[in-house]
Parts: sequence; structure tokens; C-alpha cells
Amino acid sequence: MDENEPIELPIDGILDLHLFQPKDLGGLIPDYIDACLEKEIFSLRIIHGKGKGVLRRTVHSILEKHPKVQSYRLANDSSSWGATLVDLEQC
Repeated sequence: MDENEPIELPIDGILDLHLFQPKDLGGLIPDYIDACLEKEIFSLRIIHGKGKGVLRRTVHSILEKHPKVQSYRLANDSSSWGATLVDLEQC
């Protein structure tokens, strides 16, 4: 796969970041949130992995600044595999 080739994402409320470079997250996550809002999806799962927590902190930093993010928290279920749950404002 060519890294410059766009990746088609299903807009279903689940965003798996394993396919992306960390440098892409600043545009990817806000764009995905906006696409979910257009489809009236207000609960998201962003899968960032467990690792050392660098990607998780980056995701949380982006969510903290987004005006439509009502709240976010780490998923605590056994299938989370390092995921953050996000609640968006319903306008």
C-alpha cells in the first residue's frame, strides 16, 4: 500500500488508529468526529493500542481541544485493547 494513497474509512463510530502515522492524527481525528456528527453518531471508540501511552496521550490531547467532545474516558472492558470512548455533543 502506498502511504500517500488515501485510506477509505467506514464512518461507524469506531476508529482504529493502527493504520495511521502519528503525524496524521491532528487532522484525522477532528475530521472523523465531524463525519460522525454528520451521520448522527454521538458515541465513538478510538482504538490507539496500549503500548507506552504516547498515542493515547496524543488522542486525548486532540479530544480535549475539540469543541464537540462532551467527554472521553478509557474503555475498561476486557476487549478494549487500548481504546478511548468518546461522547459527542448532540446539537
